[in-house]
Amino acid sequence: MNTLKSLTALSVTALIAFAASSVSAQEKFDTAAMEKLAKDNNCISCHAAATKLVGPSHKMMSEKYAKDKDAVKTLSAKVIKGGSGVWGPIPMPANAQVKQDDAEKLVKWMIAAK
Repeated sequence: MNTLKSLTALSVTALIAFAASSVSAQEKFDTAAMEKLAKDNNCISCHAAATKLVGPSHKMMSEKYAKDKDAVKTLSAKVIKGGSGVWGPIPMPANAQVKQDDAEKLVKWMIAAK
């Protein structure tokens, strides 16, 4: 019986540890802070959460890039340097004023949209 209790306790502990690691692996965002960062860097002029404006919505970006392990690197470079041809004929202008760290935060936030 003690062996069964030990195995049960070990299984429960392992399950809790697994669940905790899964939660910590997910990015947590302060929505108000991220919305302010997006507004301060003029992202909202072209991108909205759920609908396409000039550029794709956060949801559209999430659908396309959420499983792409290189997305943060690729898209944060596009935020800063600009880009074209992925979402249509309108190019994304360069945003050289955006700090690399902020660009990465914004990209992670946008592609985490559901």
